[in-house]
Amino acid sequence: MIGLKSKLGEWEKRSTPFYAYDLQVLRTTLQACKNSADKFGFHVHYAIKANARPEVVREISSLGFGADCVSGNEVQWALNHGFAPNKVVFAGVGKSDKEISGALDQQIHSFNCESLEELEVLNELAGLTGKKAPVALRINPNVNAQTHHYITTGLDENKFGINRQQLPELLDRLSQMAHIELVGLHFHIGSQINNLEVFKNLCLRVNEFVQWFEQRHISIKVINVGGGLGVDYDHPDQNEIPPFESYFELFDRFLERKPGQEVHFELGRSLVAQCGVLVSRVLYVKHGLKTKFVILDAGMTELLRPALYQAKHKIENWSVSPEQEPDVETYDVVGPVCESSDCFAKSIELPVTKRGDMVVIRTAGAYGEVMANSYNLRALEAPFFNG
Repeated sequence: MIGLKSKLGEWEKRSTPFYAYDLQVLRTTLQACKNSADKFGFHVHYAIKANARPEVVREISSLGFGADCVSGNEVQWALNHGFAPNKVVFAGVGKSDKEISGALDQQIHSFNCESLEELEVLNELAGLTGKKAPVALRINPNVNAQTHHYITTGLDENKFGINRQQLPELLDRLSQMAHIELVGLHFHIGSQINNLEVFKNLCLRVNEFVQWFEQRHISIKVINVGGGLGVDYDHPDQNEIPPFESYFELFDRFLERKPGQEVHFELGRSLVAQCGVLVSRVLYVKHGLKTKFVILDAGMTELLRPALYQAKHKIENWSVSPEQEPDVETYDVVGPVCESSDCFAKSIELPVTKRGDMVVIRTAGAYGEVMANSYNLRALEAPFFNG
């Protein structure tokens, strides 16, 4: 973030709040991921939902990554920004007929199908134009991701995927679907996972499912293990690059592969989180009866994660140089939106802060700008790019 911090003088002339991105941090992260994945012959798709900024997406597509999309608009966005159709996968529990038909026309790599009901619709729509839809069945492996319950997706009670008990009936029906081509299996258990042991458990469960299909003489070409690798929100400078080498090495050790079988990943947060920050100004420092509030001009409309997931981001006052050894105070850092949940952090220490200071919320490159909204008719300023 040294590159972004050096731009403080320029930022003081800009209207806030806005997102700022360090493209050099992004490139370094992408290259680290690519080098580690290539070492094991793995394929990586970028989860567009994490950050759809054209400048960010083009950097990712230029290195040959694939795209993981969860809407028809994301499929088209990926294609418009340099991703090859045969590297685009389309996931999501609620694909509309229009979205399915559009993706069929684009001849994407595969649909990650989540239910028998979806397969029936996909078979019907593909049949209308004489196509075969390539499908990876999304299976719910019932593996606990040990993360926030809102971003856990691989348990029996989650809405995602096909449960093991449903597989026999599904295979029986699938054999009657002339316009479906089964190309693989898809798994995704959650997001912001920092305990790599969780991924070992996933590998062991995936091995069981692949064997189950092979025992029924069904060959699996692609094993898509999803994503979920977390980032360090607490120490973004010390751990700017996620542990890609350890992550991929674990899958290489514990995932059983046959010759020619492809392993695909769908990474989002780990590729883009650390390259972005949310820049804001202090509007007021309010002295309450028990608490001092730093009131920013950025709020939950610009960064929803703390209100939605109780997520924690490192917050820094960049108007105060750490070399000054400033005095510190304890503050609640809040936004201007008319909701009590519009709070970024409670009881955190910051240098003594005053009106007009530039406050930066770190590790905001993933699920930040892409989730921004206009509640209270608020407007987000144009982003800033460095590098």
